[in-house]
Amino acid sequence: MARLVMKFGGTSVATVERIKNAARHVKREFDAGNQVAVVVSAMSGKTNELVAWCKEAAPVYDQAEYDTVVASGEQVTSGLMAIVLQEMGLPARSWQGWQIPLYGSDAHGSARIEGVDGAGILAGFDRNREIAVCSGFQGINPRSQRIVTLGRGGSDTSAVALAAGLKADRCDIYTDVDGVYTTDPRIVPKARRMDKVSFEEMLEMASLGSKVLQVRSVEIAMVQRVPTYVRSSFDDPENPNPGTLICDEDDIVEQQIVTGIAFSRDEAQITLRRVADKPGVAAAIFGPLADANINVDMIIQVVSDDQATTDITFTVPTADYERAKGLLEAKHDSIAYQSLQGATDVVKISAIGVGMRSHAGVAARAFRALAEKGINIRAITTSEIKFSVLIDAAYTELAVRTLHSLYGLDAA
Repeated sequence: MARLVMKFGGTSVATVERIKNAARHVKREFDAGNQVAVVVSAMSGKTNELVAWCKEAAPVYDQAEYDTVVASGEQVTSGLMAIVLQEMGLPARSWQGWQIPLYGSDAHGSARIEGVDGAGILAGFDRNREIAVCSGFQGINPRSQRIVTLGRGGSDTSAVALAAGLKADRCDIYTDVDGVYTTDPRIVPKARRMDKVSFEEMLEMASLGSKVLQVRSVEIAMVQRVPTYVRSSFDDPENPNPGTLICDEDDIVEQQIVTGIAFSRDEAQITLRRVADKPGVAAAIFGPLADANINVDMIIQVVSDDQATTDITFTVPTADYERAKGLLEAKHDSIAYQSLQGATDVVKISAIGVGMRSHAGVAARAFRALAEKGINIRAITTSEIKFSVLIDAAYTELAVRTLHSLYGLDAA
């Protein structure tokens, strides 16, 4: 007998018929003798509808009340899933975030999980193997006793945190894809599903553009060592595919140098020309951006020939581009730069793989291959297990295909 958490995303529970299909996956695990907790998202499109209602009600609204409204989507799904499971003859009840309880910080709309008390769910397991159907994306702040939500995609985080709190043997994330692929198969038809990927690699993929899992959920899985599967809810419930296991690096016998190629179109480039090269100038540039919660990613600094000025290039999320420009233009005199240039028609391409730790020249091969295709690199960043390049958006598909082939990921 195993204890597991099964999470179903919005597309997997978009209609009552799809909820019934997801319930058949739950029944399979229950019939196998397992203790099962289920975490559900809101039905596809419902959260956007609820957010729109908040904006229609008031252009500037109380974030605590916003959380009250948007958390209701998952409440509907959890109740419907429990009803369907009961109709199938299975012991089930719904749990809201505050009932579990899942504790969150007081940052409404983007709360961080502070703890999970699964005693009630565990008691249900012991009593009659009761299936706990939990509303994802939400929790309660223990100090204010108000509902809080975890940010978009937060149901993944809820599921992994619940699995850690229940000391589950694994967490199965059911979505509309059957696993984690070496890259987006819509761009590279030869992209293949991976049987296993390490926590570190998945964390890099999630943060660099892969939309399979929320970044925070992978962080929790890695810290708490929760084996996590990505599986498809659209598989035959009686004969599902195994999906992709996200696990410790030591659990992967054969590790490729490069595991996957990720890309992010959500990038904008800003360059400050001829900035005074003196102590404190970097703080003057990036301090105000940090205070405005604008995330800065790639940073390149090039000192001019006169050794008195420097050019500084960096990237920000596209949604923050205009705001970042406005902040820097307002600080023109204190930063003392000559001009500000920007571009939004850029994309970040990344290669990820723990095998990079023990192999030299991995990035150099990519630079050479991209040059041979006539692709100019605007900026480069590296870490122990990945490198990223910023290029013109027009070359996205060519670059992804080139790197995917270069590192042998096309092979069956």
